[in-house]
Amino acid sequence: MSTESNTDLLKTMTCRPMLERDLAEVVIIEKAATEFPWSLKNFQDCLKAGYQALVFSREIDEIIGFTILQKVVDELHLLNVCVRQELQGRGIGDFILSFIIDYAKDSSFSLIVLEVRVSNSRAQKLYSKVGFNEISLRKDYYPALIGYEDAILMGLDLLVLPFTDDMNNKL
Repeated sequence: MSTESNTDLLKTMTCRPMLERDLAEVVIIEKAATEFPWSLKNFQDCLKAGYQALVFSREIDEIIGFTILQKVVDELHLLNVCVRQELQGRGIGDFILSFIIDYAKDSSFSLIVLEVRVSNSRAQKLYSKVGFNEISLRKDYYPALIGYEDAILMGLDLLVLPFTDDMNNKL
């Protein structure tokens, strides 16, 4: 990987639909970045089902992250988001999450929901930072090394506007 700055990296990122030909690289990224990765078949099933599957790349078309989204009436379910392990901590996850939120707002979704492992405090902090709140706990949701691990169900209500000083001045 190059030593380009975080700003340069984010400026050169592009987004496009995930294609069948991307799946080998997506699976490699997923396996390197997570302890319990999705299988190739999981990704194939998502494409086949018509889920919104996106890859984020550099200008040279090297995939550096991806997301899988499912539309359910007026909700957007964030099923998977992943950044290439060696590029984590450089703002790419923030960038992808901001992209997802903007997409959801532009598409008139009212809510974004996701599950996150109880042990994944790094992801929880990222989601909380942009306004996701804990909705409930799903017991024994994820496979773990021994047994199962709980998931936190989080949601971002897109219909609630932040109360700012500008809004206060208009009252």
